[in-house]
Amino acid sequence: MKINQVEELVGITKKNIRFYEDQGLLNPDRNPENGYRDYSLKDVDCLLKIKLLRKIDVPIEEIRQMEESKLSFNECMEEQSHRLSVKRDNTQMMIGLCDRLNSEVTEYDKIDASSYLDELKELEKGGAVFMDITKNDISKKTMTGAVVAAAFFIALMLFIIVAAIIGSINDPIPKPLLILILAIPSILALMTLAALLQRIGEIKKGEAYEARKY
Repeated sequence: MKINQVEELVGITKKNIRFYEDQGLLNPDRNPENGYRDYSLKDVDCLLKIKLLRKIDVPIEEIRQMEESKLSFNECMEEQSHRLSVKRDNTQMMIGLCDRLNSEVTEYDKIDASSYLDELKELEKGGAVFMDITKNDISKKTMTGAVVAAAFFIALMLFIIVAAIIGSINDPIPKPLLILILAIPSILALMTLAALLQRIGEIKKGEAYEARKY
């Protein structure tokens, strides 16, 4: 069975199927004639299980441990139920704080942030987990760096293209050579732009959580 068929049967993108293979959760056979992956119904069943477990946010590592018989299914479910209960309690606390802020504060400028942050700090000492703003800030900083670097390189390629055109006007060079000179920076600029767009997409989604939606 080809990957396109598996994608249609399971409802998981090819990119995520490859991701699970890279993580060692799926090991399809290879067609001896052409070396291509040959997925079986067993692989489809495996992917369906992975999809189910990822839908309820079971970590990849724990799925691997269950496949390797290093962790029992019931132990995993008990631990995941506990994690989700903690997440639910944390969410309820944040909802409660939102309601309090809505009733206690009338304007943005009048928020006494320190007192509320102190309260959250005490809750965190008790095991509560709130949004990790450090990770979000790092992602935004990474995106900015990628954009600046790519923009600088693309600008440099455009400068080379313009310089080559102006130079050819003042001092004509053979047309094939001019085409080659213009093609190289143009291709590099387009490749850089494509890589930047892909990088921005990965950063926004969160590379560490590539398959989190499945």
